[in-house]
Amino acid sequence: MVQNHDIEKKPRGRPQVRCDEDTRGVLIEAANKQFHENGYAAVSIAAIAQEAGVSTKTLYRLFPTKADLFSEMVSNRTERFLMALDPGTLATAELRQGLERMLMAYGMLTLSQDTITITRLVIGESDRFPELASSFYDKAIMRTNASMENWLRRQVEHGLIKLEDPHAACGMLRGMMIMEPQRATMLRQLPPPNIEEIASRARMCVDIFLRGCAAYDSAEHIHAKNVDG
Repeated sequence: MVQNHDIEKKPRGRPQVRCDEDTRGVLIEAANKQFHENGYAAVSIAAIAQEAGVSTKTLYRLFPTKADLFSEMVSNRTERFLMALDPGTLATAELRQGLERMLMAYGMLTLSQDTITITRLVIGESDRFPELASSFYDKAIMRTNASMENWLRRQVEHGLIKLEDPHAACGMLRGMMIMEPQRATMLRQLPPPNIEEIASRARMCVDIFLRGCAAYDSAEHIHAKNVDG
């Protein structure tokens, strides 16, 4: 019996080593979960490390502070939005189709329950931790706006739309897309809109926006059509 047991017993060996990139991803997911459940102030580095199944030494090596981890978490979320836009597809898309695709991706990002929860956290804790507001503004709001604004500028350069101030117009477009549903969800008056509701709102925003910034010949055509009608 003893001999059989000795034969069947296998050495444990070294645990599989995870590369730093994978470990960073695991830590970001763990931080996201902890921040959602407990807020920013109440979460400790030790709790995030335990959630991720890594040592605090490893966490500190990859993210020296909790603020660094939060900033990377926001950046990671924004990167997913930028990847969803697929610049190659947008570059070849017809104006309406490209704008609708862009607004759909923006709506899916900003109107998700995940983003709503993080936005509440930032607003609620930014007085004590101003770095949260700075990270969220720079890594999320400014980066998404820059991507959308650059696309609008290219449409202006191609003569497809006419905008005196693409930066201001982009802010108005983003507000039209998300402000009302985001506010209702943040105040817990309505659940986050589903994908069909986001798609419908994107189409409506595209209609309104293109009527307002169409090139002059198109605008004159629309006006003449309305007068004739």
